[in-house]
Amino acid sequence: MIEVDDLPELTRPIVVAAFEGWNDAGDAATSVVAHLADLWGAEPIAALDPEDYYDFQVNRPRIGLHDGVRRITWPTTRVLLARDTGFGHDVLLVQGIEPSMRWRSFVIELLGLALEVDAELLVCLGALLADVPHTRPCPVITTTEDPTLADRFGAQPSTYEGHTGIVGVLADAAMQSDLPCVSCWVSVPHYAGGHTSPKATLALLSRIEGLLDLALPHGDLEELSHAWERGVDELASSDDEIGEYVQALESAQDTAESPEASGDAIAAEFERYLRRRGTERRDGPPRPDQPDA
Repeated sequence: MIEVDDLPELTRPIVVAAFEGWNDAGDAATSVVAHLADLWGAEPIAALDPEDYYDFQVNRPRIGLHDGVRRITWPTTRVLLARDTGFGHDVLLVQGIEPSMRWRSFVIELLGLALEVDAELLVCLGALLADVPHTRPCPVITTTEDPTLADRFGAQPSTYEGHTGIVGVLADAAMQSDLPCVSCWVSVPHYAGGHTSPKATLALLSRIEGLLDLALPHGDLEELSHAWERGVDELASSDDEIGEYVQALESAQDTAESPEASGDAIAAEFERYLRRRGTERRDGPPRPDQPDA
């Protein structure tokens, strides 16, 4: 069972959750939680027993010096409490790794804690690889199955069908438990998804600001975002195929944002690109996973 230290009475708590792994392209989602934890000075209050949920050959423990003593740190999921948030809510930050096994028990433990403290809202964060250009703002999609939250946050029900990750499972379990839940997914350019993407982190953090109606310090995220974009610019300029692909993505997005945009127009833009490459559409870049909650 989840191990909880002495837990004070909380003020209108909100839970924000992100997990390393399949749901975290460019480390964007977990970087938001880490940023909030640093910003608010969040302290750990709970941890799940890693023996129950992780394959240690997949997520290996680490050994290192802690206060001059060599100790092992086990991979797990922790809950941190932020109290001095400045907007009338205490925040529980769920910071962890997508579990290797027993997903239903995993979410039951996390939701049990959220329900125990009478959490008002669960915000699930995710990041996915997508056909988006790095030169444009990273799109963020907000979804919910709750009509009241949809009106409040300008969200929409998810239309995704397919494989899901722990974020989707947690959001579904929250809905079944009558815990208000909204999910935010940021798109990360798939051709630049092998490295941490501060630009995607900043986009997701900005969406959190809109959801919670507050302004947060961004630290060095703007500077890091510009540096990341310059680095991907260099990649695109040194590889003709990537450069042409980025131009096609830009044209498709510009078409999509025009008043006369339609699905056929966007598809035609990509067909033109594929013809230039001398390939059939079916041989084009693989489609990315889509947000599932």
